[in-house]
Amino acid sequence: MLNKIILIKYLVINFLLLFSQIIFAENNVSATRVWPSSDYTRVTIESTLPIANDQMMLQNPERIVIDLKDILINNALKELGSKVIGIDPNINKIRVAQFNPKVTRVVIDLKSSASVKIFSLKPIKKYKHRLVIDVYPKDKDEIVGLLKQLERKDNKNVIDPLILDTKKIFIVAIDAGHGGEDPGAVGAKGTKEKVVNLQISKRLKNLIDKEPFMNAVLIRTGDYFIPLGKRVSKARKIKADIFISIHADAFKKRAVRGSSVFALSERGATSAFAKFLANNENEADLIGGVSIDDKEPILARTLLDLSQSATINDSLKLGKNVLTEIKTVNRLHKKRVEQAGFAVLKAPDIPSILIETAFISNRKEERNLVTKSFQQKISMSIFKGIKRYRDNSSPIAFYTKYE
Repeated sequence: MLNKIILIKYLVINFLLLFSQIIFAENNVSATRVWPSSDYTRVTIESTLPIANDQMMLQNPERIVIDLKDILINNALKELGSKVIGIDPNINKIRVAQFNPKVTRVVIDLKSSASVKIFSLKPIKKYKHRLVIDVYPKDKDEIVGLLKQLERKDNKNVIDPLILDTKKIFIVAIDAGHGGEDPGAVGAKGTKEKVVNLQISKRLKNLIDKEPFMNAVLIRTGDYFIPLGKRVSKARKIKADIFISIHADAFKKRAVRGSSVFALSERGATSAFAKFLANNENEADLIGGVSIDDKEPILARTLLDLSQSATINDSLKLGKNVLTEIKTVNRLHKKRVEQAGFAVLKAPDIPSILIETAFISNRKEERNLVTKSFQQKISMSIFKGIKRYRDNSSPIAFYTKYE
């Protein structure tokens, strides 16, 4: 009888051990990524289940210690350190080790003192659960980097719209859609929208910067994620005259093609497609990953209501001028400026449009989007539309906000 009891206890203990190992093994890290930029560096740890963790900041040297609970070190975690590049302005190196049988420790060595946000994201689209570590340089003055883009080689001065008389300068904020964790749409050949958007945006900036009395600022200069509200606030900080968001859309029907221009709507979408597209683009914050405290109101509701209608009217004028020029380069998906609730177009005091340059889901247009010739042609058409809008609009709309 005693032997039977011992045997049963032995079996139960072994079953419990085996069960706990199965549960423990269920949560595996499937991927790790590092996205450096001058604004901040993001570290992402993707896993099959949410990761419980403890964190602490240590000094001498400055570093972040993150203990991943119930996580065994694997190849994905081992590769994390190799993903830090030498030009990363915020992170020196990352070390990963099995701290104890149930905890993997991640140590992020910083290049200087920093503020850190650590938060979790639920699965969405191709992503599983994600633990996100955002490292922000403590003394970073965001506007300094933006203003550096306003340097004009022709007059050898830095144009600061906060200091100088900007009546002579028309400033265009160019927003390359998506970035970093958020690739945007992906074509059949694997072309990532975020890459194409940035390439076209840079070409557009070059054209604008060559034009007298015009300057452009890139909201995103590299492959990293910026929340939609942050894109708007960046444009407002440099007191941009207009805001242009560059995209390359996708649709489930691969035969659909053509270029489109969108403005904000206060009363709902002008078509089912515009609503579909706005919903897709507004998902960027969920895909790219925004912590709760990144949600910031642009302005008080009353002020927004007073100014938004006039701004939308100017946005429609801007959109019509751009659409007129784009149709000389590519066929139009819609012959008029569509409207919907795009979050990135909600600056209450800046005429703003979103341009879908072509359908990346269409095989022919995907091929076009990766060529220098098409990118240059579409950039030139957008530039001509912007210039037409500036030249044909009342200067009062541009300059009173600076006086």
